[in-house]
Amino acid sequence: MRAQPLGAVALVLITVFVLAALLAPWIAPYDPLEQFRRNILEEPSAQFLLGTDDLGRDVLSRTIHGARTSLLIGVATTGISLVLGTALGVVSGYFGRAVDVVLQRVMDAVQAVPGIVLLLFIAVILGPSVRNTVIALTVVITPSFNRIARGETLRIREERYVEAARATGAGTPRILALHVLPNLLASVLTLGSLIFAGVIIAESALSFLGIGAPPPTPSWGAMLSEGVRYVERAPWIIIVPATLLSMAVFSFNLLGDALRDHLDPRLQRPAVDRAARRWWRPRAPTRLAPSLARSTDENDAAQGARPHSGHPTQRAGRRRPAGEERRERGTSD
Repeated sequence: MRAQPLGAVALVLITVFVLAALLAPWIAPYDPLEQFRRNILEEPSAQFLLGTDDLGRDVLSRTIHGARTSLLIGVATTGISLVLGTALGVVSGYFGRAVDVVLQRVMDAVQAVPGIVLLLFIAVILGPSVRNTVIALTVVITPSFNRIARGETLRIREERYVEAARATGAGTPRILALHVLPNLLASVLTLGSLIFAGVIIAESALSFLGIGAPPPTPSWGAMLSEGVRYVERAPWIIIVPATLLSMAVFSFNLLGDALRDHLDPRLQRPAVDRAARRWWRPRAPTRLAPSLARSTDENDAAQGARPHSGHPTQRAGRRRPAGEERRERGTSD
């Protein structure tokens, strides 16, 4: 908490969003699909805390249930992509050869197409639904996890502890489960928290375009699409979901940065160096130092040693009085 205050704040906000999504049926004041025909585009009031939309539906209830839809799609997409991409990356990086060539050519083909174009293409072909949105996002995001997992696996398989495990007769499943996966988990989780924010934005964009969560399913993107037509007359319809969407994305980005800083030991070196400097800070001179200096001067004087630098009249590190030096110059002249 003390090392990552912004990460702690982000975690608190994410916890609030998750609890609101889980408890949506109980904390929402109204059904998100219920229409109050006499209260169309009503301003925020005691009855409707955040007002109503163009169909008389409570904006607060739709916003809470919209968080449920957006987070559900985000969790499903990120979870499936993480597991699938990590598995393919580990297999490709550990076994190599033909397996690596085939899998990486497939990933290259997917990544060769711009993500937004591929996403729109798949979403339009499959049609608007929550399941199809998850499928489209998973296809686009899986190669990112694959790249990270493959690169980490290529590095880990050459480590000495992996070679030692092979020498002791450990099988491939045991090496992957005990040595490879635990060591790449930090990188994958950090990437997952950052990608989660992108998934929420992508889902909102698809719903805004009408090819994501189908109406009347409450979704932040769908609420933005419905409220943009009344932005001048009823701005609260668009302000509330836009604000919460921004907060959610910002929170997951902060959490990803905090995880990266916490799990990457290379980023913790400055703190270690500061601690080391505090520990090895030079002590104040002790009483022993003057006595050592005097003893050194006396030894040099006894041996007739001359200083390494300075005026020739300096001996044993001590300068003669100015008057004595002038008299000596006058005598020599």
